[in-house]
Amino acid sequence: MSLEDSFKSLSLDYLNLLINGQAFSDVTFSVEGRPVHAHRCILAARSLFFRKFFCGPDPPAGLDPSGSRMNSASSCSSPRGGNSQVIPVNSVSYEVFLLMLQFLYSGQVSIIPQKHEPRPNCGERGCWHTHCTAAVDLALDTLAAARSFGVEQLALLTQKQLASMVEKASIEDVMKVLIASRKQDMHQLWTTCSHLVAKSGLPPEVLAKHLPIDVVAKIEELRLKSSLARRSLMSHHHHHHDLGATANLEDQKIRGMRRALDSSDVELVKLMVMGEGLNLDGALALHYAVENCSREVVKALLELGAADVNYPAGPAGKTPLHVAAQMVCPDMVAVLLDHHADPNVRTLDGVTPLDVLRNLTSDFLFKGAVPGLSHIEPNKLRLCLELVQSAVVVLSREEGTGNASSSTPIYPPMNNDPNSNSSNMVSLSLDSRLVYLNLGAAAAAQLDDDSPNNQRESMNRHGSQGDCDSSMYHRSHDF
Repeated sequence: MSLEDSFKSLSLDYLNLLINGQAFSDVTFSVEGRPVHAHRCILAARSLFFRKFFCGPDPPAGLDPSGSRMNSASSCSSPRGGNSQVIPVNSVSYEVFLLMLQFLYSGQVSIIPQKHEPRPNCGERGCWHTHCTAAVDLALDTLAAARSFGVEQLALLTQKQLASMVEKASIEDVMKVLIASRKQDMHQLWTTCSHLVAKSGLPPEVLAKHLPIDVVAKIEELRLKSSLARRSLMSHHHHHHDLGATANLEDQKIRGMRRALDSSDVELVKLMVMGEGLNLDGALALHYAVENCSREVVKALLELGAADVNYPAGPAGKTPLHVAAQMVCPDMVAVLLDHHADPNVRTLDGVTPLDVLRNLTSDFLFKGAVPGLSHIEPNKLRLCLELVQSAVVVLSREEGTGNASSSTPIYPPMNNDPNSNSSNMVSLSLDSRLVYLNLGAAAAAQLDDDSPNNQRESMNRHGSQGDCDSSMYHRSHDF
């Protein structure tokens, strides 16, 4: 076992202590009326705040020590918060407190809300919560809690998350992050947000409704410096100015394209391509749509014919199909494959979309509750895997290689006997195969209450059945 695997195993072991609740617990918190069981030794080892609270003579602010004081003197031999006391926590929400504890126990945590989860401050149906108001608010609450409880590593992690969010967030959310970064003395985040607000073009009287007067003055000062710098650049370095102006224009085009995609306005994107010369590949339009938009938007974008479905993005060279595989989204995988996405394309590290799905399946099956994989639905993962495997089979047969895959599939493949009716499956459209595979996944899901052997037998029947009722392909399936 490598050192990295050893650390991962240790992280999971500690996280399971938190998940199992009362197992070996010796302290209980009450957050929003709900009990949270924890372990004093872990909290004290990972946080100076909790060490002082449990053992110090003067408990720090943030927790209410009155409900947890022992009758004896406050010392490590008679610490606060024994398992007979409940410590009230009134400064943070239940969700944020659990996120902080998860980080203290395992050293890692996902601050983004679960995708498609209804949130009170996000009215968009089916939102992925990557940069919406709900995601920004949760990150801000986590940042405040991390600073309040002295968990600086979590504060730095949240700051990085917010810096990524504000690039796509609404200007109202950017201004909220700007105010928070000022209060928390996070200069890098302040610089990022202040430049975004300055570029927004909002007049001072509008900014004054959301920001303190001194912050508005600094934004105006930043705009003035930027304007003077541009004028100086125009008078002394015309060539470099032209390059900067071109870069700013391209940035404006990309922002406009993303706003259009967020509004499902593909026609506007088409006009930008035809009238403004927008390069969809350079703007990573398809990658953005796969990650943030609906299947219909991605399909309409592909049908414009102006985006390369296999365009590699970023330093890793990931294609849209790699992104869809990482998201475990059968809708996106199907529509990309249906528009000739290459299932054999590799990143710079040599990873194919099939490799991504196999690794996720291995983690899900053999590692259990892995942080960051809690959103994965087994049926969707199985469906994505079989879709990509089927596409590899189709592609290799069309090329005449006769080699469907470099390794044995995790799930049983369809029968390859040329004399059986199942050989006709590979010639069906991807939508038909998607219906077939989804029916198999749905049938497997209905057997959840049966024994594991019966479930495996059911999956084998769907995976290798030779004769299929053709009427199943006339049943509609809405993704």
